[in-house]
Amino acid sequence: MNLPPVDEVLKGPQGQKWLGLHPRRFVLSAIRQVLDDARREIRQGGRPALGTEALYPLIEKRIKVLTTPSLRRVINATGIVLHTNLGRAPLSNAALENIIRVSKGYSNLEYNIEEGKRGKRYTHIKRLLREIAAAEDATAVNNNAAAVMLALSTLARGKEVVVSRGELVEIGGSFRIPDVMAQSGAVLREIGTTNKTHLKDYEAAIGPETALIMKVHQSNYKITGFTSDVSIEELVALGKRHRIPVMYDLGSGCLINLRAYGVGSEPVVKEVVESGVDIVTFSGDKLLGGPQAGIIAGKTEYVERMNKNPLARALRIDKMTLAGLEATLFDYADPDRAVKNIPTVRMLVEAPESIRQRAMALAQVIKKGVKTPEKARVEVIGDSSEAGGGSLPGVSLVSHAVSVRPEGMSPNRLEERLRKGAPAVIARIKEDALLLDARTIAQDEIETVAACLKTALGEIS
Repeated sequence: MNLPPVDEVLKGPQGQKWLGLHPRRFVLSAIRQVLDDARREIRQGGRPALGTEALYPLIEKRIKVLTTPSLRRVINATGIVLHTNLGRAPLSNAALENIIRVSKGYSNLEYNIEEGKRGKRYTHIKRLLREIAAAEDATAVNNNAAAVMLALSTLARGKEVVVSRGELVEIGGSFRIPDVMAQSGAVLREIGTTNKTHLKDYEAAIGPETALIMKVHQSNYKITGFTSDVSIEELVALGKRHRIPVMYDLGSGCLINLRAYGVGSEPVVKEVVESGVDIVTFSGDKLLGGPQAGIIAGKTEYVERMNKNPLARALRIDKMTLAGLEATLFDYADPDRAVKNIPTVRMLVEAPESIRQRAMALAQVIKKGVKTPEKARVEVIGDSSEAGGGSLPGVSLVSHAVSVRPEGMSPNRLEERLRKGAPAVIARIKEDALLLDARTIAQDEIETVAACLKTALGEIS
């Protein structure tokens, strides 16, 4: 049997139906790919030629692949709250609603409605950061690495920046503080040792070429044992004596006191600002729980200089990011509201018993839909999770997970099937069992996770 030509399939009833639903280029590409595959198999003796109607399901499947966005929703069942590979912080409902509201039409992004003239885009977050972080001024760029680079380029280009050797961190993707500094045009002046740096080391390094003293929070690792560093208060006093600005790169950026909830010992942005530091930089999509952004807060004279730097335009955030960030910051006006409304904060501070109850509910739904123990052994176990995203290093969060030990397939095979499902469920393997950590599974995702697991278990071959 001869394969039909592309034009015949395209002009047929089914081809016309596809053209009514999908862009022509994808329909045409799918038909060509399926026919090319079929011809290749025939030449290799793999199978006889298929009739036109027999090709339809294959073409339909290929069209679906071609027309499905690559970037799509997944369910995070790993327990890692700020999973970098899974997009870090999920946004709050308020942030999502504000993004839609601002983006679906026009907005006053850079328009002063009161005065009827051009305005500045960062006024929308400056007033909130004044309230929440006690900052004189604030601006934002597309991530914290960009915030650090803009600050260094503005305040210390061609000049020396004094940094402790123990704070020359590397963040994700092999992106290092020394590399950021080199790109900014600032000159790195390392002091101290990996584990110990003293105030006298900073004093000795200050000279005519010194433009900035910089402290970097170790937000993605910890050094323990025989260690010593210099507090931000001591550096602020040193900077004042020598009339040199002091900058603190906080990395993760925490706006409420997580210590009160027994979660780590992360410095709070407001406390750092009130120490007298000139500039603070931090992320919007880590502990803050908003969209990806790098926030710069501090003294007006320095922030205004950064906004005038030509690099600021290349690094600036758009209206959607700004809308999501502003809505997120509004929730921080009341810490209790932030804990309730911002998913990242809520997941980080959630009580273990609450997580256990959700794990029990998930296990119950799974058992209803899956023939256990014929298909799998399902039980709720105590476990631990983490903040992730280069935040709260060394902090282990008490959690609970649903343990699934499948019959007739390996846990790794089950993990693969869940990962390739629709939607994808991203789980982890531990001690020869697949774990679904309830910390990062929302209440309204329970039915979906159970259905996806049922499908994956039901496909045992």
